[in-house]
Amino acid sequence: MGNVAITYFSGRGHTRKLADKIAVALGQEGCAARLIDVTDLSQTDWQAMEAADAILLGAPTYMGSIAAEYKSFMDATSDIWSEQLWADKLAAGFTVATFPGGDKLSSLMQLNIFAMQHGMIWVGQDQIGAPVNADAEGINASGTWLGLAATTVRDKTLMVSQGDLETAHRFGQRIARAVRRWSI
Repeated sequence: MGNVAITYFSGRGHTRKLADKIAVALGQEGCAARLIDVTDLSQTDWQAMEAADAILLGAPTYMGSIAAEYKSFMDATSDIWSEQLWADKLAAGFTVATFPGGDKLSSLMQLNIFAMQHGMIWVGQDQIGAPVNADAEGINASGTWLGLAATTVRDKTLMVSQGDLETAHRFGQRIARAVRRWSI
């Protein structure tokens, strides 16, 4: 069984919805998933990240960049970075924004660079959706490969599209496969 820490900041609930969907998929695949809201970190949360096989990084994209609340968490890891305590852990990122493009790639690149600075091993997206695979309508609709990139929807009971929720589920399954493959 793998152990995954899902760190996130969610301004209005969209990112949390993705984190929940990823956590469910991880659980179904035999991985223990711990959701960690980076705005309310406890010592137990830091210990869970230290013990994790993989740390997922999730935040909304605001104004073309990762949300400031998540960036504060990133900055708070400088002591962990200086000792490379997260080196060789798996990492992956996810974000959500209002527009289909929404500069989400900028946020995923920030998360990727953060993970690389920590010496982590990055796991990207592997889902080929439509138009290439006509049977996968709504899957990885943005065609983003660096991580999971979702778009908000007007229906606030959904928060994000069904296709993005299914993509999040599949992303969780991919993380579980990577954890099983690379964990000692």
